[in-house]
Amino acid sequence: MLLLSFTLVWAAWAGGNAEKGKEKAAQVCAACHGVDGAKPAAPDQPIIAGQYPDYLVKALTDYKSGKRSNPVMKAFAGQLSRQDMEDLAAWFSSQKSPLHFQR
Repeated sequence: MLLLSFTLVWAAWAGGNAEKGKEKAAQVCAACHGVDGAKPAAPDQPIIAGQYPDYLVKALTDYKSGKRSNPVMKAFAGQLSRQDMEDLAAWFSSQKSPLHFQR
């Protein structure tokens, strides 16, 4: 029971806040990916709605560190804290994606 309690607390602490992510997305991401991440402005910009949150955090972390190379994403990700990334991941992962059926 104690282990389950720690697991639930960790999951709540480690996750992002989707509402804060929505606010940040409107400031940083919407111009290229759309407010909900499902309507990119150009064909070379990915749909990020419905993506796994851990993948989104990893991608943003890699852009920030330079492990992934894209000057625009590096500039935007460079402004984000780890919590911002978690919040954005919570928002975009909760959105419907035209690419697959929702879980």
